[in-house]
Amino acid sequence: MAEPVLPATARTLLARTARVQRDGRAPSLVAGVVRDGGLAWSAGRGDVGEPHLDVQYRLGSISKTVTAVAVLRLRDEGRLHLDDPLDRHVPGTPFGNRSVGQLLSHLAGAAAESPGGWWERVAGGSLADLRLADGHVVLGEARRFHYSNLGFGLLGELVARLRGRSWADVVTAEVLAPLGMTRTTPRPSGRAAQGYAVHPWADVVLPEPEHDAGVMAAAGQLWATLDDLARFAVFLLGDTGDVLSPATLEEMAVPAGVDPSSPAWSAYGLGLQVLRVDGRTLTGHGGSMPGFLAGVFVDREEGTGGVSLANTTSGLDPLVPGLLADLRDAEPRIVDTWVPTPPPVPLEQLGIWYWGPAPAALRALPGGLLHLGPLPGRAGRASRFRRCDDGTWVGLDGYYAGEPLRIAEDHLDLGTFVFTRTPYDPAAPVPGGVDPRGWTAP
Repeated sequence: MAEPVLPATARTLLARTARVQRDGRAPSLVAGVVRDGGLAWSAGRGDVGEPHLDVQYRLGSISKTVTAVAVLRLRDEGRLHLDDPLDRHVPGTPFGNRSVGQLLSHLAGAAAESPGGWWERVAGGSLADLRLADGHVVLGEARRFHYSNLGFGLLGELVARLRGRSWADVVTAEVLAPLGMTRTTPRPSGRAAQGYAVHPWADVVLPEPEHDAGVMAAAGQLWATLDDLARFAVFLLGDTGDVLSPATLEEMAVPAGVDPSSPAWSAYGLGLQVLRVDGRTLTGHGGSMPGFLAGVFVDREEGTGGVSLANTTSGLDPLVPGLLADLRDAEPRIVDTWVPTPPPVPLEQLGIWYWGPAPAALRALPGGLLHLGPLPGRAGRASRFRRCDDGTWVGLDGYYAGEPLRIAEDHLDLGTFVFTRTPYDPAAPVPGGVDPRGWTAP
């Protein structure tokens, strides 16, 4: 049970939520913040009954993250690889040469929407009913990010075929039930909000239809309560249980095709949106379907998350990043006590190394990691490294992500770069050698 927020914090969070509901003219809005494994605060505004935690709203594209978890479970079991072409598992589509990983990260060049009627308001059928053609491939593979609902419909079909049962049955049994999300269902069940469109020029509403999206369900079909969405936020914070390994969850959050050292950006990993907001990295997903808007994002460094659900088609300002900022300002996290720990390499291997004339510092990090980066106040490449079974190290992020690091007595060998103890040490194996005249003042 999470410790509730302080009364003053609760008022601040409620004030922001109330303002967003009023200014966005949402018929109803429920929101909450998560920390320490559960909801620390929640509220409902507008026409929502109590308990507001147990009213279903449509999640929209948050369903994509659930689908991605099911795909990555198959990968972790060895049933597929992210580099597999789709045709290996779902033959007969024009995306046969596009990889599973490209579909997960919206880099497959698939059309944004499925052919036929607007799938978000029109009942759908099977993959065959879509009658996919070459024209639904709108970009070259891995050329650029292009958000694709169709791509996740194909991933839902992949999950169903490899498991031998429907996408809905798979995600319910393998993701939702183990996480305790018993009030998350493909169609509304029990107490559920009616979806509405709000007129742009008058304070009147129009009911939006509810339907089964068929093969496109994997892109936006699920309904959930605030309580269940909070459980999903806890999962995204790292409490993955038997659903997914923490390492795979971390892999999902790695931005594809974006430089995360930039001060502000928005990117996509493997079924997860990754946002840089006010110097914080948030991971999760937003969702929208006719009649509904939703959001779940977590700050893994801070150990907090935010969730929101509303029954309006459009017009609502993002709420979750503001709630997380309010919580961070009102109740800053008290970090763990520093304690001495032995370094993962001998002390003499740490400290200053030089790539050519440029100094870099190799230092130990908690958890048995190493960090190589520029000196304080200087710009340059930086990465963390994890030890491999063979005694080498591998980059986890930054410029050297995936690159091997080998530590010798007189040099570091990093992806063909050689770092030496002094600038261009002539005794070390510097590529191209060192001019025998040495350092001079011509």
